[in-house]
Amino acid sequence: MHEEDRLEVDQYVVGIDLGGTKIAAALFDPDGKLLRRERMETAGARTAEEVVGRMIAMVRSVSGGRRLAGIGLASPGAVNSRDGIVMGGTNLPEWDNVPLKKWMEGALGVEVQVVNDANAAAWGEYVRGAGRGTNSMVYVTFSTGIGAGIVMDGKLLLGPHSFAGELGHVIIDPDGPVCSCGRRGCWEVFASGTAIKDAALRAMRDRRSAIAELAAASGEDVSARHVFEAMEAGDPVANEVIGRTIDHMALGLANVVHIFDPERIVIGGGVSKAGELLFPSLREKTARLVMKPYLGKYTVAPAVLRDDVGLIGAAALFDKGTEQAKSRSYAR
Repeated sequence: MHEEDRLEVDQYVVGIDLGGTKIAAALFDPDGKLLRRERMETAGARTAEEVVGRMIAMVRSVSGGRRLAGIGLASPGAVNSRDGIVMGGTNLPEWDNVPLKKWMEGALGVEVQVVNDANAAAWGEYVRGAGRGTNSMVYVTFSTGIGAGIVMDGKLLLGPHSFAGELGHVIIDPDGPVCSCGRRGCWEVFASGTAIKDAALRAMRDRRSAIAELAAASGEDVSARHVFEAMEAGDPVANEVIGRTIDHMALGLANVVHIFDPERIVIGGGVSKAGELLFPSLREKTARLVMKPYLGKYTVAPAVLRDDVGLIGAAALFDKGTEQAKSRSYAR
C-alpha cells in the first residue's frame, strides 16, 4: 500500500491553475506535499462548458478516485471569490460570468474555492513560501503587468466585490503614459516587465546598447531579461533603464507600506528573477521613501515557489490551521 493510501480518505486536496492556454492540476497530501500532477492544453475548447469539463476530468484523474477535502482553483481575470464566479478578462472562450464553483461542485460533490491567479500566488507564498511566519503580507508580481494579493491577519483581503489588490492600476503620475486600462500614469506603465522593455526600446532609438545584441543572439525580441543581462555586463543604457524602473518600483512599494503596514512584501513575476541586480537597490530606495515609523518594520523578499505557485496557493486554501481554512471567509 502506498503511503498516501494510508491517510484518511478525505484529507487530500486538488489544486488547479487555469491559464489562457493550459490547465494544470495537482494532488496534495495534508502536509502540502505535491503527489502527482497533470497538464492539459485548452486549445480546441470552444465553450466555457468544454473547459470546465476538462478540469472536472483532470480532477478525477489526478485524484485517483480518492475522496477530497476540497478543490482550490486559481483563474485569470476578474473573479468573484465569494460566489465562485469568473466574471471575465481572460482569453478563454465564452469566459464571462462563468459559475465555476456551482458547475464543479455539482459534478464532483466536493467544496470548490475559486480565486484569481494573483491571490492564489499570494496565498501560496504566505502559507508555504516567502511569507511564512508572518501575519500580514503583500505579494506583488512584476511581469507583463503588475498584479498583487494581500493577506491581512491571516486572511486574503478581497474586498466586498473581490476586486481588492489591483495595485498595478494605482496612479502614480496623472500626466504619465496611457495604460492598457485607458487611464494615465498607472504604476505598471512605469514598473512592469513591459515597462522595462518599452523604456529600453525608447533609449535605443539614438544610442547603441548591448541589449539589442543580447536579444538578437537569443533569437528573441527585446525583453526585461535582456535589459538585466546587459546591466550585469555594465551596459550604461541598461543601467539607466533599470535604475529608473527601480525608482518607480520603490515608489509603489512605499505606498504599499503606508497603506497596508505589512510585515513582508514578497516580489514575484519574471522581474523578480533578476535577484541581486534588483533587490539591494529596491530595498534601499523603498526605505528612502518610507516614513520613519515604518522603517525596520517590514522586509522585502523574493518569491520562492516559482512556476508551481498557483497550484500550491489554490490547494493551500484548504490548509487546516490557517485562518482562511477555519472560516472559509475572506477579509473585507
